Amino acid sequence: MAKINFTAGRVAGFRCPEGKAQAFMWDSDTQGLGVRITPAGKPAYIFQRQHDGSTRRVTIGGCDSWTVVQARDKARELQREIDGGRDPAGVKRAAKAAARAEKLSREAERAKRETTGLDAWAEYVKVGRDEGFTDKGPWGARHAADHDTMVEAGGVAYKRVGARMTKPGPLFALLAGSLVDVSPAKVAQWLRDESATRPVRAALAFRMLRSFLNWCGEHPVYATIASADAHKRKEVRKLVHKQTKKKHDVLQREQLAAWFAAVLAEPHPQRRAYLLALLLTGARKNELSGLAWADVDFRFGGSMTIRDKVEGERVIPCPAYLSHILQQLPRGGPWVFGSGDAIPDVGRNAVYNHRKALAAAGLPHVSMHGLRRSFASLSEWVECPVGVAAQLMGHQPTAVAEKHYITRPVDLLRVWHEKIVAWMLDQAGIKFVPKAEPGKLQLVA
Repeated sequence: MAKINFTAGRVAGFRCPEGKAQAFMWDSDTQGLGVRITPAGKPAYIFQRQHDGSTRRVTIGGCDSWTVVQARDKARELQREIDGGRDPAGVKRAAKAAARAEKLSREAERAKRETTGLDAWAEYVKVGRDEGFTDKGPWGARHAADHDTMVEAGGVAYKRVGARMTKPGPLFALLAGSLVDVSPAKVAQWLRDESATRPVRAALAFRMLRSFLNWCGEHPVYATIASADAHKRKEVRKLVHKQTKKKHDVLQREQLAAWFAAVLAEPHPQRRAYLLALLLTGARKNELSGLAWADVDFRFGGSMTIRDKVEGERVIPCPAYLSHILQQLPRGGPWVFGSGDAIPDVGRNAVYNHRKALAAAGLPHVSMHGLRRSFASLSEWVECPVGVAAQLMGHQPTAVAEKHYITRPVDLLRVWHEKIVAWMLDQAGIKFVPKAEPGKLQLVA
């Protein structure tokens, strides 16, 4: 391998011969120092020597950046490393690896700080909407909407009340910052603050947060960012509001007359019918808000197909009085309690209308879900079997016989359902007599 004495001019004039993939020129002054060039590249100083029986080559730098003197000094330094038993190429690789690791560490730390709880929550909700986390499949629309409400920023003006603005969702303050900061101490403080003003809502938010953090703990990215056990500490769990039975969130027998009178005075037909249907069927409010005319059959005694969260759907009787009410409604679209093609927002409006009716009747507060509780409680006045009421309401069977042996057809459910509704109407002082012709019912005052 021919060697020449490197000078600035000789190095600058070095070219790669035509047809060659690369070419080398070696310095006669310093052992191992050379210049490597390719047809497309710029010349670069290299150092090449034997180490442990293998050839080691290290790139020193471009010839336009290093002088001949600097390259010779660097080559001698690398030779001293070899003489000391170290591999220069290995040292360089280790230095590059360390620099790469440090860069990745900085990027990971920056990602930790920049990833907010709301970012991870949005992905969590999207997975729930699209796929779900159990064999039941994707979340229902109501369940997904509840998760959206939990992280709303607030500050939106109410439609009905002048200057009042909506409050932020319970989880907004906790998740608006970095996900890495959601620690047990921060969750505990958040629970104290939220429970002071809305304890029941805070407890529901905590249960959602618990599922979210468990999901983060199994996520390939968020597992390295989130404190997946932030909800597990004893000092956190003891701050969660304990659920108690709502003893007063039901209509009593003696309140039925005033309640029916106030609700029947509501001028809007769909909202009036919706409130009546909630009490007379014991259905969940979102189950009825999405009821379509195609789901109601007024023939053969009347029946309704309801989409529920337990069985997917259930068929229950449509009592004669409720059939009469529904048949008086205008049909402006596919939905029983709305007009147009969009699913009606009757549930939100009904809350306002129900409060107004209760105030007009001088009755204490009863929530929309309280009407469902009222159906279950009032059904006992006619000694309705518990299993029948549960099937009408769409409750999961509990007894072994209910799960595996008893199958009740709609006609059998109708016997008890009509008894329950007839008893409620009697307590309310409403006389209802259906006409003999099926499907043509009338209300007799």
